[in-house]
Amino acid sequence: MSRTNVSSAVTNMVIAALLCAIGIIIPLFSPLKIILEPMSFTLASHVPTFLAMFISPVTAIFVSIGTAIGFFMTSPIVIAFRALSHIVFALIGSFILKKYPKYIESFNKTWLFNILMALIHAVCEVLVVVPFYFQNAMGAGYYAKGFMFSVILLVGVGTIVHSMVDFIIAYVIYKPIKKLMKRMAVA
Repeated sequence: MSRTNVSSAVTNMVIAALLCAIGIIIPLFSPLKIILEPMSFTLASHVPTFLAMFISPVTAIFVSIGTAIGFFMTSPIVIAFRALSHIVFALIGSFILKKYPKYIESFNKTWLFNILMALIHAVCEVLVVVPFYFQNAMGAGYYAKGFMFSVILLVGVGTIVHSMVDFIIAYVIYKPIKKLMKRMAVA
């Protein structure tokens, strides 16, 4: 392995570790956590995962697992498994971006990509919640409002909105970082 490749690999590993740390800290200390049973919204909780997705598939997997650890330490099991499901959208998104990096270089393509990731994200989270729901393994709030409201509307549609907001935050952060990363790779 050449010196440049080793340097790049070490840089990506450090970035992934930092994103994991941020992803664990956000659910532990965020004052912006809203729980509307069965949905929980922690503003910026997906930002480390999106940033990792912009970098590489390996970084996306590592950070998705790392950030899920934060939710396993702080949240009910269903929410933690929803966080673990982020591996799916992060991996799909990172492979798409690896092949088509221009998807996050123009306004229209970025919005379409954001919507696609939000839909995949929401489907995964709904698929995680459904077995818990039908096994009566959830709080009374889930059942009081019914399946359509609790699972489809709050988890499904809520995840789409939450995902799109966090994607935008990550994208705004990533634009200047991307330029810095290119300079670091050249140095």
